Amino acid sequence: MPTATARHILVASEEQCNDLKQRIAGGEDFAAIAKEHSTCPSGRSGGDLGSFSQGMMVPEFDQVVFRDELNTVHGPIKTQFGYHLLEITSRNA
Repeated sequence: MPTATARHILVASEEQCNDLKQRIAGGEDFAAIAKEHSTCPSGRSGGDLGSFSQGMMVPEFDQVVFRDELNTVHGPIKTQFGYHLLEITSRNA
C-alpha cells in the first residue's frame, strides 16, 4: 500500500490560505508559518503529519498526496475542517 509523509497548514478561509501560500512562495519558511497560523494541533510541529497510508486522511488529501508533485506547496485544498496548504515531503508506492 502506498505511503507518504506530508505537512500542512490549516486555516479558516481561502483568502488566508492564498496569502500564506504567497508568503511561502516568497521565501518564508513553511514550518514557521504553520506554527504561527495553523489551527491544527500539527501546527506546533511545523505542520508535520508524519507517515500515513492512502485512505488514512480525508479524500481531498489523498487526491493530492498520492498524485501530485513532491516538495511543492499545494492548495488551497478545501475539506470539512477548513482550507489547507499541503506539502508532500516523501512518497513510496
